Amino acid sequence: MKTLCARRTRTIKRCTSDARTPLADIFSILVGKEGAVKARIHVTLKQGILDPQGKAIEHALDSLGFKNVGNVRVGKYMEVDVDEKDKVKAEAEVKAMCEKLLANTIVEEYRYELTP
Repeated sequence: MKTLCARRTRTIKRCTSDARTPLADIFSILVGKEGAVKARIHVTLKQGILDPQGKAIEHALDSLGFKNVGNVRVGKYMEVDVDEKDKVKAEAEVKAMCEKLLANTIVEEYRYELTP
C-alpha cells in the first residue's frame, strides 16, 4: 500500500514509518467519516456591537459604485464533522464548542445547523 507523508522543513527528508498515513486514512479524513454529523456554524457580532470590518467593506463598496448597500456585518463560517450518531449528543457537543471556543459570547452570537 502506498503511503503519503509530508513535513514542513527546509530540506526534503525521508519520513519515518510512524509519521506515515495510509492513503485510505487520508481519503476518509477528506471525505468525512461515515455516521458523522456535519455542523455548519455561523458566528457574527451581536447587534449593537460596532463592526469596523463591516464598515470598511461598506465604504469600499460605496466607493466602487454600490450605493444601495448598508449595514454590512462580517462574521465567521465554520464546518465541523462531529463523529457522533446521536443527533442530540452531537448538538450538545457543537453547542459546547461554540460556547467554549468558537464564539466570544460576550460580543458574538452564533447559530448552527446539523446535517447527517
